[in-house]
Order: sequence, then structure tokens, then C-alpha cells
Amino acid sequence: MGGVQGAVADGQGWQSGFEPAGVVIHQAHPGQGGFKKEDTAMSQPVALYLQDAHPIREGMELARYAEAKGFQAVWQAESRLVREATVPMAAYAAVTDRIKIGSGVVNNWTRNPALLAATFSTLDDLAPGRVILGIGAWWDPLAAKVGVKRQKPLLAMRETVEAVRALLNDETVTYEGEFVHLDGVELDYVHQERKPKQVPIYIGATGMQMMELAGEIGDGVVLNYLVSPSYNSEAMYHLERGAARASKSVDELDRPQLVVCSLDEDRTAALDAARLLVTQYLGQQPHIMAASGVPASLLDQISEILSWPATKEQIEAASKLVPDEVVQMITASGTPKECREKVDQYRAAGCTCPVLYPLGDDVRAMIDAFA
Repeated sequence: MGGVQGAVADGQGWQSGFEPAGVVIHQAHPGQGGFKKEDTAMSQPVALYLQDAHPIREGMELARYAEAKGFQAVWQAESRLVREATVPMAAYAAVTDRIKIGSGVVNNWTRNPALLAATFSTLDDLAPGRVILGIGAWWDPLAAKVGVKRQKPLLAMRETVEAVRALLNDETVTYEGEFVHLDGVELDYVHQERKPKQVPIYIGATGMQMMELAGEIGDGVVLNYLVSPSYNSEAMYHLERGAARASKSVDELDRPQLVVCSLDEDRTAALDAARLLVTQYLGQQPHIMAASGVPASLLDQISEILSWPATKEQIEAASKLVPDEVVQMITASGTPKECREKVDQYRAAGCTCPVLYPLGDDVRAMIDAFA
């Protein structure tokens, strides 16, 4: 998803099928008491996030392992020009039986809505009822470099979601929007039963206008990584505003959140493993970092060193400026106990299912720590 290593993108720079979580969150306006958490008898869900750090066949084994350990979902990244999401999603679906398979996230610009609907209908054929369409608004400068002008991203997202949902619902769709143009289009099944496909649509959002749109029209929202738990307070407020426009409660909206997890019994090694990714993100998305409480002075120093795309040497040089406190502010990094405690903070702030992005070499150890 989004610019750095595939995070969630949205119209302000960065951008279902989960069972209800084991924690019910009651939202309050930011600054008015935070959230009230009620424990229930249900277990708290957790999911795995895979990008391109592992060969796809290794990812298939990790998906199987996560399923065996009780993980609820595996999400596949897509945004950088390295690994598209739907091929590995199909691979994970083929070797698992229960676990949900989500795109985290595809963008709404480079696939026609009809093709997008057909693609996810096909994935549902492979794993009925287990596929989640996570979709975001991509990010600049990558979009601009390939000729995509992300104008009116909120309207473009609304039109795409409405059209794709109708097609997946087995409707014949005529849609004349500013971005979506369909004339009597349907998923023309011939060799299978015609019926609506149960593919929920989750919007990847980081900016608060996209957050409100997700609350209004999404079946769920994919909350971004490399933000602090305090960022979720504002996100929840805007999700509730959007949900209210559709006469629904924010509690009806699933809210999985990507969480960078660098886990090691050696705390220093864990923090160092996360520092480079954090540094790259500080340079690419300073507005999100500022919203999470990162000092402006640090962001200014980082921006003086990093260009786009940043070189390895630039990232390594800039990382020397990033203190442990900032790494821990926006990631779950450290010992297994520290990682679990930080993930619980995201849950308490409104996340229904942490989607763990493993940075360490031993992904199975991270899965075990949260099994």
C-alpha cells in the first residue's frame, strides 16, 4: 500500500470479511476522554502483512503457518512497482482453507472497475467468502511518473467503489460518472451460478477526508502503518462522521490496521531493524509523521538528506538522526513483550485487527509471539 514499502495511500498523500473483534471500542471526540474498551469472551484477532521481502512460495508457507496458528487474515501489499497483489493472493488462497485473503491495497486508477470486479470475483471463485478487496488512492510521485493524475481522489474512489460493488452484486451496471463510465456492464457468468459475490470492500485511508469516505461507503477501512496510536483518535472521529452520513455506527465498520513489527529478544537489534524503514517514511510522508507527534525539527533534518527515490546511502545516513523513541512511537519494535504491549495500544485506540508487517528475519517467531 502507499509510497514507502507499500503502505496505505489516499487522496491526501497516503493513502472484508473480518469477524467482529474481541474488543468493542466506543469512540469519543479527540481530546474528550479517548476510548472506552470492553473486553468480551472472544479472542482478539490478528493478521499477517506480506510485501515483496519473501519469495511467493515462502509467502505461501507463511500463510499456511499463520492459519495454523489462528491468524485471521493475510494481506498482500501492492503500490510500489515490484509485486502486484492478486497473483500472491491467489497463491495464498490455494494453500489455505480458512484464513481471509486481502489486498493491502490495490489502487483505483490503473484497473478499470469492471476488470477490478472480475478479478476479485475470480479470487472469490478460488476462496469463496474469504477474499477482501482493499483499495486505496495510490500515491505521488509514483502515480505522476506513470502518467496518472490523481485529480479529485475522493470522487474517483467513490465512483470506483460504487461501480465495483454493484458488479460484484451481480447487477447490470450503467454508470456515467466523471471517472467511471459503464454502459450496461455485468460480470457475464456462463459456466457458473449467477449470484452476488461476498467480497467486502475496504478503503485504505490515511488522510481524514478519505477516512470519512471510508466510514460512509466502505465495508471496512485499512488503517495505515507508521502512525502512532494517538493518530487513531482523530481517525476514529472522522470514521464516525462518515458512518453517520450513511446512518450506521462506526462499530459496524471493520478497522484492521497495518502495524510494523520488529521483534527480537535483542531489543537493540529490533529497533535497528525498524529504523531504516521509519527513516524512509519520515522523508516521504512528513505530514503524517507530524500528525503522529514526530518533531518538526527532525522532519526538516531528514528532508535535507533524502531525495525521491531515496538511495540506500541516503537512508542509512539519515537514519542516524532517528532516535529510539521515534522508532517506538510509530512501530511495535523491541522484545516480544514490548511488541505485544504496543499492538495492544493500537487495539485500544480503535484498531479491530492488527495486521503485522514483520521486519525481522524470523517471521515464524513473530507469528508465534501473537498466536
